[in-house]
Amino acid sequence: MTWMTLGDDFSFVGREEELELIRAAMSGSRMVTITGAGGVGKTRLARQTVAPKMAADGHDVAWVDLSPLRNADLLAATVADACGLSDHTPRMPTESISAWIGDREVLVVLDSCEHLSTECRNVAGNLLTACERLRILATSREPLRVRGETLVPIGPLATSEEAVTLFADRAAQAGSPLEDEGDRQLAARLCDELDRLPLALELAAAQLRTMPLTELCAAPRSAVDLPQSTGYRPTPRHAGLRTSIGWSHELCSPLERLLWARLSFLPGSFDENTAWKVASGGPLSPSQVSRTLAALADKSVITRQDGVYRMLDTIREYGRMWLHELGGEQEMARRHAEHLLSETRQAHQEWFGPAQRDWYRRIDLLHDDIRLAADYFLATDPTAALELIGHVSFFWVCSGYLYEGRRYLEQAAALGAGAEQDETRVQGLWSLGLALTLQGEHDAAHKVAVDCRRTAEATFDAEGLGRAVYLEGLLHLLEGRPMTASSLVESVEFGVAVSRPGQLTAATALCSLVHVFGLTGSGRLAQARQEAAELRDICVESDEYWTRSYLEHQLSLIAVLEGRTKDAVAHARAALHAKRHIGDAFGIAMVLDVLAIALTDAGEEDSAVYAFGAAARFWETVGHPQRGTPELAPLREQCEERLVACLGTERFEKLFRHAAAADNRTLTAWAAHGGPVPET
Repeated sequence: MTWMTLGDDFSFVGREEELELIRAAMSGSRMVTITGAGGVGKTRLARQTVAPKMAADGHDVAWVDLSPLRNADLLAATVADACGLSDHTPRMPTESISAWIGDREVLVVLDSCEHLSTECRNVAGNLLTACERLRILATSREPLRVRGETLVPIGPLATSEEAVTLFADRAAQAGSPLEDEGDRQLAARLCDELDRLPLALELAAAQLRTMPLTELCAAPRSAVDLPQSTGYRPTPRHAGLRTSIGWSHELCSPLERLLWARLSFLPGSFDENTAWKVASGGPLSPSQVSRTLAALADKSVITRQDGVYRMLDTIREYGRMWLHELGGEQEMARRHAEHLLSETRQAHQEWFGPAQRDWYRRIDLLHDDIRLAADYFLATDPTAALELIGHVSFFWVCSGYLYEGRRYLEQAAALGAGAEQDETRVQGLWSLGLALTLQGEHDAAHKVAVDCRRTAEATFDAEGLGRAVYLEGLLHLLEGRPMTASSLVESVEFGVAVSRPGQLTAATALCSLVHVFGLTGSGRLAQARQEAAELRDICVESDEYWTRSYLEHQLSLIAVLEGRTKDAVAHARAALHAKRHIGDAFGIAMVLDVLAIALTDAGEEDSAVYAFGAAARFWETVGHPQRGTPELAPLREQCEERLVACLGTERFEKLFRHAAAADNRTLTAWAAHGGPVPET
């Protein structure tokens, strides 16, 4: 489980009465929904409510930010991701979440449910029924109407004093602190005019970066300055927020208004590069986009933290209404999708090399954008959708998005079935075959692998052929045919790729990796060790992590089989160090198993049991008890029996459970660096 921060540095002011109401509701109900108008502070109240308690009690918390989600079909997958799941089974996400939570005491926070209220109601209801100790805290502008739901309505700040305190805090952050009682009286009148809504007060305080308080209070404040043709009719209870957003909009320059509208198309957080590529054009040059971003941040229209920008839902809605009025939605959708296709092409091309680690981080940042672009292409150009998702499949597998990757690939492949057979289709078929393989549907994966190979041969796609061979070889390995896997690679001359490093590509590296696994599994350890070490050195020189991590895993296993215990531990830790740069729960579980075996042989019994417990935690994350290549199973069983005999059942189970209940990051950090077992 993960606690996801919201990306702002603002202090929390007041709201003690509301906090007590929420806490009281949560003590008596498993389903609590904080309701209220946009800008009233529901998200911050939810965070303030649960963060201290969870930090003190150590309970699991999954924070699910739903504001960027446009595709309702991916709601459960989004919840699974927030729970830290990387499910490698064909189950529906709700099933995997229910199985993962089980009888644990867990809190799931569903933040910003209003645009997905029906879907949230269904998912929440199913999870609460399946998991007796699960609690859900939601924020929404309207009730979700889940059975047993307790509502906590939230209004504006209760008193002028609270409102002025908040305004003064934000004014100080804007560099214009309230100086005296006269300033506080001016601020009090302004806060009352803005209905004491927190977001309205923050937007108003941000204006103090460019004008004094007296001028701000004297400036005319119209309601939302949208043309009547939009059909927007806000209710009186939103008047303060309408006034403040419209006021902020009026105080923006024409270029700032245009960038605000264009940025509102983006589904979630974004960086400057995305803003340049998607929002520039016409009067907004890329250099003007940079300056205008800074201006919008000064006005609190957007926030910035560690190079990543974020726009609050209510402000985004206002921008989208203006974008619609300008008639720019379709053009933005096209520009956005084309930009994401270009980004993923580059990521695919640079997967094997020094840019790999950065691309894993960037593809994760672009996750919501890739979803949105894929939905656009499914409706307009299924071949482009197949290419887009095909390019990110290896990244998504490590990040835990296997379910949605397969879903998009199957839809795109079906819609583009009559399209020209080319490299795009080869890549898409390979990605689909990989998803099926990792979900354990080997029969279907074999059929796709054969189709992928035939298409690659027919189109003379050498890189695609290499990937198809890798896919077939991987299936042979997982099904206990290591000699067949290595022979397959040798038959198409990919097995000698290591001796020709100048010709090494992503496909040849993958095939060479299969060859190493095949050699190890068939007992040709000396040859496997030599090839693995040579390819590992190339990966290190190239600053590549994915292939390197699996080669270190194999070198560790080979060392175990050859009785070189210290080397086995060192290689396993090196593999985990590489994995920390890219994620990959499946691979981490495999390495932890080998580390546990090596530690058993080294006589470090407590650490070995803890490593086995850590492996169990990660295997549960991917939805399997224990997998990997078949030769590991008897080694695991023998070591566990030895450890029970040495430590006793009680000590073994205590250490095992302690690791299995720990945080994933804590486990990987300990496993990568060593040291004593954390205290139970």
